[in-house]
Amino acid sequence: MGTGALGARPLHLRGVLLPEGARRDLFVVDGRLTFQAPEDAQTALNGGYLTPGLVDAHAHLGLASPAPPHAPPRERARASARAQLEAGVLTIREPGGPDHASVGLGPDEDLPRVFSGGRFLAPPGGYFPGLAREVRDEELPQAAEEEARASGAWAKVIGDFFSSNGRMQSNFRPATLAAAAQRVHALGARIAIHATIAETIDAAIEAGFDSIEHGWGLRDDHLAAMARHGIVLVPTLTIIPAVEAMLGALELTPRTEAMLRAAASRHPEMTRRAAEAGVLVLAGTDAGMGPHGMIREEIRRLLSAGLPQPDALAAGSWAARRFLGLPGLEEGAPADLVAYPDDPREDPEVLARPALRLLAGRLLGPER
Repeated sequence: MGTGALGARPLHLRGVLLPEGARRDLFVVDGRLTFQAPEDAQTALNGGYLTPGLVDAHAHLGLASPAPPHAPPRERARASARAQLEAGVLTIREPGGPDHASVGLGPDEDLPRVFSGGRFLAPPGGYFPGLAREVRDEELPQAAEEEARASGAWAKVIGDFFSSNGRMQSNFRPATLAAAAQRVHALGARIAIHATIAETIDAAIEAGFDSIEHGWGLRDDHLAAMARHGIVLVPTLTIIPAVEAMLGALELTPRTEAMLRAAASRHPEMTRRAAEAGVLVLAGTDAGMGPHGMIREEIRRLLSAGLPQPDALAAGSWAARRFLGLPGLEEGAPADLVAYPDDPREDPEVLARPALRLLAGRLLGPER
């Protein structure tokens, strides 16, 4: 897939750098960006808009993979990562998965950089059968530490799920969530939570979690607290239709189903209000619930929810990279970028037409 390589002839790119918005000359030398012109650079792009590589901040590479159904887990993860790459996604955050197959995937294999969260953590019966590492309440802190060590970056807790009585219930006690967060943070790692009811969100904020995934039960008081503590929201708007369709097939009480449908309907508005309250909102597709490579759709839905156009793109590019500790288009940064003929801040459909993709300085084919 890669047509360039470290140590190859330097590349020259000229275009409008985002989010800066200035037209500049940019060079790629030994896989990194520089504004200092080398003598023998080959022009690869003259015109257009250059953005840091797109980021899908919530994707599960082992699920809904385009690989054959019985392919080994590692190949399933690779196939999903390739589908993301074709959509311009150069970094993937995987908040949990059914195994550790995604750990270590990255540019050495011409695949996006992957920040894994290890295995989903849930109590017995507290998640879809067969997907999670099942742990009792008292076992969660140790398990979260182990998954953070295994992934090197994150741990992921399934904070609530459908109970046998047809209601939504929290999976772990607030004190246990706080102990898990403390253990993970002591490693220098971060911890995410799947949360769809207000009770779980309350506990996650109090426990000091780093990100709330989905967050259907958000209230205004949550938003102020999240902004104050720097807790990120990944609303996964793309999967709302799929989840709404799934609700009818579950054995829920009428009250629970009505509550969830109301929360789904309100979720885009709450996402907008979160951003307005100062919460960092990131674009995550929840690929695995649906196909991989849908980041453009998530950015479009953030726009439809009311986020300003530059902020919606930032949620799936430079703001997400910054949250993950990756630089943008700056001196010495890894050469991860996508170029477009038109301004993607003005129309997310532009994201479907990349003119050029670079991953760690390697020039990838232009085909989608």
